[in-house]
Amino acid sequence: MARSRLEMASVIKRYGAEFRMQCAPNNYQLTVLNALQQCRTAELGGHKDKCDACGEEHYSYNSCGNRHCPKCQVARQMLWAEDRMRDALQVKHFHIVFTVPDELNEICQLSSKAFYEAQFDCVWDTLHSFGYSHYGVETGAICVLHTWGQNLSLHPHVHCIVPAVGLNLRDKLIPIGKEGKYLYPVRQLSTVFRGKLLERLKQNLKKQNLFNTAHQQIIDCCYAKQWVVYCEPSLGNARQIVEYLAKYTHRVAISNTRIKNIDSNGVTFSYKDYNDNANQKLMTLTGVEFLRRFAKHILPRSFVKIRYFGILTSAYREQVKSLKSKPDIVQLTETREQRLVRLTGYDPCKCPRCKTGTLHTVEILPRIRSPDNVFYPRNSKTNL
Repeated sequence: MARSRLEMASVIKRYGAEFRMQCAPNNYQLTVLNALQQCRTAELGGHKDKCDACGEEHYSYNSCGNRHCPKCQVARQMLWAEDRMRDALQVKHFHIVFTVPDELNEICQLSSKAFYEAQFDCVWDTLHSFGYSHYGVETGAICVLHTWGQNLSLHPHVHCIVPAVGLNLRDKLIPIGKEGKYLYPVRQLSTVFRGKLLERLKQNLKKQNLFNTAHQQIIDCCYAKQWVVYCEPSLGNARQIVEYLAKYTHRVAISNTRIKNIDSNGVTFSYKDYNDNANQKLMTLTGVEFLRRFAKHILPRSFVKIRYFGILTSAYREQVKSLKSKPDIVQLTETREQRLVRLTGYDPCKCPRCKTGTLHTVEILPRIRSPDNVFYPRNSKTNL
């Protein structure tokens, strides 16, 4: 795949210092932005390779590996998808999306980690209770957190893939759902989820001594609104399910391909306008505003954004193993590099010039200890 000419790294390099001075991001956000800027550059080190056929020399630089980096997600997504293909239950699945009103963004920004934890807990608590109340079974779900809208606004929501099967009180697997078209009534789902989440957020604020009249007004406003929960008809076989879910698991707030221009006016990027039949449009933001919005979607350190619940956890491995496909012996004996070559069709050891020779490392390029384009934490003695 050709490397995009315009990248997040380009935006950070041009507007990063100004963003830091105006918006005072925290040290972890600065660390992430610095990693994205240095990804696949000499600052992170690399290696010099030489072809054993044509003698051509090639330089390769290391990736940052950060989960917010648009350039580091493709390989992870492919490996994750293949691993899940082996674990997936051979049944149909439903896709459910739990969204929250924009009014809660203010509370979210007080402590994003506590807010996202509450979302996950309340989403599963709702699905878990509906599984027993509607079908009398222990069900399961794979849940993925997304925090952004197409225009980089804060829009935390949780995507859930729920298998159309559950484990009853006699430890027997039984199908759930109505002819693959209906799982749970979405209005009831949204009402229950709304009550659970708002009560949890109120308790969290009180524990942190942050609760005030303004927060009560926000909660009252959200109680008065009809929340939106989407539930799509059941998906097909396990391969289709995993391929569908993989589109959501390793996304970042914006991909490099969506960045169309970077100039003195700011950053222009494409987005889908869902208020206009999802038509593609262009939006231009100042560089500082673009980075401010992007930084909102940097997840808290060590926060787990993909979670497994119910019968999809390891605790139920024996009970559901009859619904899983047998593992491929070849896949189990491959190295990570061999798997990536098979999945991507690209062999980094083959010479890109002659297409026949093999590249061999002849020199290790050390990491630059004091690069010029680094974001120093605010408490550092070095200023930008």
